[in-house]
Amino acid sequence: MGYWVVKAILGPLLAIFFRPWSQGVDNVPKEGPAILAWNHLSFSDHFFGPLPLPRRVTFLAKSEYFTGRGVKGLISKAFFRGVGQIPVDRAGGEAGERALRTGLRVLAEGKLLGIYPEGTRTPDGRLYRGKTGVARLALESGAPVIPCAMIGTFELQPPGRLLPRLSIRPGVRFGKPLDFSRYAGLKSDRLVLRAVTDEIMYAVMNLSGQEYVDEDAQRAKKRAKPGGAMPDGATTPDRAAAPDAVPSSVPRRGRA
Repeated sequence: MGYWVVKAILGPLLAIFFRPWSQGVDNVPKEGPAILAWNHLSFSDHFFGPLPLPRRVTFLAKSEYFTGRGVKGLISKAFFRGVGQIPVDRAGGEAGERALRTGLRVLAEGKLLGIYPEGTRTPDGRLYRGKTGVARLALESGAPVIPCAMIGTFELQPPGRLLPRLSIRPGVRFGKPLDFSRYAGLKSDRLVLRAVTDEIMYAVMNLSGQEYVDEDAQRAKKRAKPGGAMPDGATTPDRAAAPDAVPSSVPRRGRA
């Protein structure tokens, strides 16, 4: 069961039941490599994010999706392998380097690579600090980065909810391509990698209208107590990494 078979089956069903909307599809290149950098609100992002695109998107999916047990594990493994997603180990170190090499191979083949820079789903609907892997991919491949924002999928299927709410109409916005060729040759500079990552997250924030938290999402999840409030820390990404000043108001959620 391949990518286009799954999309042909699920696409019409999702359109009928959820009426998803999209903006800025023309910002995604019709051909050639590009990195699609998404915010990550819920499991539903895997379905509604690539849905309006005429090109296949290959995601670096966490390895846990391929190693589950029981009926749920078998379904998850079959689905993600069927749509051509690539399992990656998020343990860091050598595993992180292998994931990077895999992503670069996808881009070298002229494909679209999907990535969630936060590294995990948001625990509370806010946008968390991006990991610099997306910057390394951009600088080493030379591919443009398309900031992408999921809208409404946190409310559609919040953490712990199995079935999505039919009352929520989800959407996705694709921003203008970001070119980082000005940083050519600086792929090993940590300050440059952080600046590039912050610029990407700034663009995602402006598209999504989310509040930004300058903290690692995984760390926030570990520190949060069940039923308790998430730690404070809302801010905006490093403005030195953004080409323009922060607007007086962030984009509001809308419908197409």
